[in-house]
Amino acid sequence: MSGNRITHRMADGVRIPGTWRHAFIRNGDTHFLTDLFIYADGLIDCWGLVTVEEFRDKLRSGWVATEFPEGAEASAHDLADWRFDRPESRITPELLVAEVRDSIDRLNGRPDSTGRCLAAVDAFLADRTEENRAAARAAYLAIPESRRMFALGDMDRKDRPLRVLVAGPGGRTETSGEPVTQEVYDTTLAYFEERARWIAERPSRVPADGPVAPHAPAVKLYQSFPDRRVADPGKTGLRNDYPAPVVIGETVHPSVAHAYWALSVADPEVRDAVSAAATAGAAWALAAEAPRRDGWAHARTAVMTELLRAKYDQHPDLAEILLATDDATVLYDDMYSDFWGDNAGRGRNWTGRLLELVRSELHARRAGIG
Repeated sequence: MSGNRITHRMADGVRIPGTWRHAFIRNGDTHFLTDLFIYADGLIDCWGLVTVEEFRDKLRSGWVATEFPEGAEASAHDLADWRFDRPESRITPELLVAEVRDSIDRLNGRPDSTGRCLAAVDAFLADRTEENRAAARAAYLAIPESRRMFALGDMDRKDRPLRVLVAGPGGRTETSGEPVTQEVYDTTLAYFEERARWIAERPSRVPADGPVAPHAPAVKLYQSFPDRRVADPGKTGLRNDYPAPVVIGETVHPSVAHAYWALSVADPEVRDAVSAAATAGAAWALAAEAPRRDGWAHARTAVMTELLRAKYDQHPDLAEILLATDDATVLYDDMYSDFWGDNAGRGRNWTGRLLELVRSELHARRAGIG
């Protein structure tokens, strides 16, 4: 199924999150291997956006194919063409619709069929009546058969504990019809009790290397044009064009931006003019007209890293502002470059990334690490 694949589409300026999976679409006599896109608003793109009910009709008509006749033509567009030889399909129209519905639930942050089953199991374990067991069994059977083995996230036991639990002592498990003895049932109850303890402890477990995601809110450094130093610049002081002189070699550059653009040009005379420009914007304009140094595109990230280190080493007050952002993701806008700026998600945000790196180095130095 779609798993963690992420995509989206834009609708009236709104970003609709989605996911995707492979599927075959039969157009004429040919079965085309393609991508089936599933979106949070309940629309499915199978060579055209359709609702879930319309998608079911596409399956019934064979437009979205789950059966493949012997010798039928198939194509992966411009990659390959072939004919089916002894085809075996692992999915039915009903299973595919159920999986699509689950994907829509997950995209909307709702419990899918697996989540609903596990909630019903918890209800049974809290109050072990036959009525609650029957509800748990119905919820288990509502999980698409192709997904049941993944319900517990236990690839050693797969869904066997679920089958035993909903069958109960003296019953028979789904699929295999295995009889459930009292001993097997008691072992299964112990499994779920241990699983509940592990789940309860999980939120308090801290990864050995620290949290995966920042706990501080993201910091956005909007495009601005600071023209003079102030006593308390706030986060504006973190911008590369903030007038905080940096000394590189024997040259004093008015800002990181001046230094970066000066170091980028091949001609030493132009380099001096760029460094002496009245504003960071003027420095960029001069550099843009001049040839770059050989290998600049491959060296620029290393150069910027050293310039940012110099800035925060030479300006402890600005280093304190950077440290105060804690572990926040830094999003940096740069009207001149989608390489350096985030720019509403269009850019690569390398300035933001490098500010996080330099901040980490400052934290490490303060903690005496390294």
